[in-house]
Amino acid sequence: MGKKVLVVDDAAFMRIKLKDILNKNGYEVVAEAANGEEAIEQFKSSQPDLVTMDITMPEMDGIEALKAIKQIDGSATVVMCSAMGQQSMVMDAIRAGASDFIVKPFDTERVIKALDKVSQ
Repeated sequence: MGKKVLVVDDAAFMRIKLKDILNKNGYEVVAEAANGEEAIEQFKSSQPDLVTMDITMPEMDGIEALKAIKQIDGSATVVMCSAMGQQSMVMDAIRAGASDFIVKPFDTERVIKALDKVSQ
């Protein structure tokens, strides 16, 4: 089976789109979450190989969730997802331990390339 992925985004249609891309390219989506707090719980219970994490979400944003996940598992692989024009947030995410980032709207090729790169 492919790498297990936790998909985190507050927009259901974004999770659906990302799941579709991942499933068609040999990844297995084992869990999803709509905010950072859910992401941490799902990370603990599903033990994914990698996480795609939206930056801007209610309850707890992606950067706070990233930091918490990194405390649980320092070797966790987290790829941040952000809309255009959030460069400073992306830099904060990289400093906090993100492995890479993908820009929305999702380009299938870029998503797979990023995930293949970080999951080797």
